[in-house]
Amino acid sequence: MSEFTPTWQQPSHPDLIKVVKGDEPYQAAAYSLVSLPAGALFSKITTATPASQDTYTSVANGENSRIELNSDLVYCNHSCDPSLVFDMTKFEVRVSDRRPLAVGDALTFFYPSSEWKMVQPFKCGCNAGAACLGYIAGASAIPSSVLSRYWLNDHVRAFLDRSSNGSEQMAHNMPQSAAEGARVEGAKA
Repeated sequence: MSEFTPTWQQPSHPDLIKVVKGDEPYQAAAYSLVSLPAGALFSKITTATPASQDTYTSVANGENSRIELNSDLVYCNHSCDPSLVFDMTKFEVRVSDRRPLAVGDALTFFYPSSEWKMVQPFKCGCNAGAACLGYIAGASAIPSSVLSRYWLNDHVRAFLDRSSNGSEQMAHNMPQSAAEGARVEGAKA
């Protein structure tokens, strides 16, 4: 897949987000321009449009629906220790309940919180230390005992509740490094 070209006016959130683009494709990241307490509203999602197909930039907002964010929120990368929550039921982005957000913090969310299966799975390099899952392929590839530590969107919880084989089947489908919780170095978060 090639890197996308933004179709919206940038910056889309000039008072909230600083986007830093790397020298190579897929190296962009978003950083906070504000400090907010844990759990606070960071931004409403107001520019989303239905996605006609699954892409690496689209976000699942239901069991059979996806949206394109059409804003600089698309540069919020994955982390196994996220700074944000993307609540796709309320169409809002909140600061993680685990900690406050400071100016300069990387803006990240836990991709499996909205994605049952990833369009483009990847080796994680989120720098979350022992908390890093190692390989991100969506919530379907993570044991429910691990997912229970994360905030999850309603549609992911529904998939999880219907999962006929539970965590044993998910662990069986997970690559060995992720099943052991190993951290993988050198990959883009």
